[in-house]
Amino acid sequence: MITLFVLLVYLILIAPRFPKRKVTREYMGKCYAHRGLFSNENSCPENSLPAFTKAVESGYGIEMDVQITKDNKLIVFHDNTLSRMCGIDVNVRDKTYRELCELSLLATDCKIPLLSEVLKMVNGSVPLLIEIKLPVFSTLTCRLVDEVLRNYKGKYCIESFNTLALLWYRIHRPDIVRGQLSGNLTRPVADGGFFLCFLVKYLLTNILARPDFISFCYKDTFNLSYLLNRYIFRVPTFAWTIDSPKAYADSFKKFDSFIFEGFIA
Repeated sequence: MITLFVLLVYLILIAPRFPKRKVTREYMGKCYAHRGLFSNENSCPENSLPAFTKAVESGYGIEMDVQITKDNKLIVFHDNTLSRMCGIDVNVRDKTYRELCELSLLATDCKIPLLSEVLKMVNGSVPLLIEIKLPVFSTLTCRLVDEVLRNYKGKYCIESFNTLALLWYRIHRPDIVRGQLSGNLTRPVADGGFFLCFLVKYLLTNILARPDFISFCYKDTFNLSYLLNRYIFRVPTFAWTIDSPKAYADSFKKFDSFIFEGFIA
C-alpha cells in the first residue's frame, strides 16, 4: 500500500500539463539552431544577429537565451559572466546595457543584441524557443520578456531550467507554451546546488510548472522521469544539444524536435 502511494505521489509530481495543448504541435518535428546558426571561429558568434540571420535564411527555428542587465534591459546572451564571450570576468547582471555595448563578442564586430532587435530581424519567419536565464529567485525577467513579446506576431514558446520562470508563466500567461529544460544536472552539479538540480533532473518540479513539453539532454534518455513523460504521459520532448549527424540519427526516434549546433541538421 505504501509503495503504491509513493508511486502515485511520484507520478503526480512529474506529470506535465493536462489536458495537453494542441498548439504544442506547431513546434514539433522541427530543428532549432542552438543560439543561432553560429560559428565561434568564423566571425559569426553564438547569440549574435548574424547567427540568427543565417538560421532564418536556412529556414531553421531558433533557440536563444535571454537575461537582464543591471538596468533591466533584455539581452540575448547565454553565460552568467562575460569571460568566455567578451574576455572580462564580470557578471552580466553587473553591467548596464550601455556598458555592454562597448564590448564585442569574441573579438568580432558583433555586439550583444537586445531581445527586441532579434525579434525585429526574425519578424515571425521561424518559430522561436526562448530560454529564460533565471539564476536568482526574482522573476522580473519573466515579466519584462512577456511585455516585449506581447507585441510580437510570430510563433514562440518559453523554456527554462529554473522552474520559477515556468511557474510565473503558468500563473500569469497560461496561454503561452512552456517547456521544462532538464538533463543530468547533478554530475557535475549545475547552478542552484545539488537539491534543486536533483529535483529538476528528475522533473519533480513539474508539479509547479506543469510544462507543455520537456527539453532534455539527448544523452540522458535513461532517466526514468523522462521515459515516463515521453511514453506514458506522451508529452512532447525536445533534444538538446545535438552536435553531430550521428547524435541526430541516434536521437531521431527518441525525441519530437531537435536543438542542434556544429553541423547542418
